[in-house]
Amino acid sequence: MRAISKLVVHCSATPAARDIGVAEIRAMHKAKGWHDVGYHYVIRRDGRVEKGRPDEVTGAHVVGHNTGSLGICLVGGVKPDMTAETNFTPAQYASLETLLTTLSARYPKARICGHRDLSPDRNGDGKVTPGEWVKFCPTFDVAAWWAKATAIR
Repeated sequence: MRAISKLVVHCSATPAARDIGVAEIRAMHKAKGWHDVGYHYVIRRDGRVEKGRPDEVTGAHVVGHNTGSLGICLVGGVKPDMTAETNFTPAQYASLETLLTTLSARYPKARICGHRDLSPDRNGDGKVTPGEWVKFCPTFDVAAWWAKATAIR
């Protein structure tokens, strides 16, 4: 079993009306010349979780952070004009919470974060702030959402 230090939440950067899954994302990634789908899990609009790469295989989902991480993709994240929008469904959030609960029990030392949180700290102040994000992905503050979700339990 490989050591997992990060559980990274992404969005597919597709409009809410486009319900895709692992097969479609795999085809998009392979068209870019990638070996396989870059994510380990994809959460469809209706909340179904589809398995991408095996957990034991390094993903291709965030440059510089693929080793030791698992990639989880929520389908959606942009408006029809391709600008960022937090448009995930209640079913997706419920499935994300369940999946992260399972994965964090399996990998208790893993940091739960969003793709944008792994952007470079360009000004060297020790924090990655919105002006430094390479992408808006997944369009919400994953750590704050997770803290709120787990505080309810």
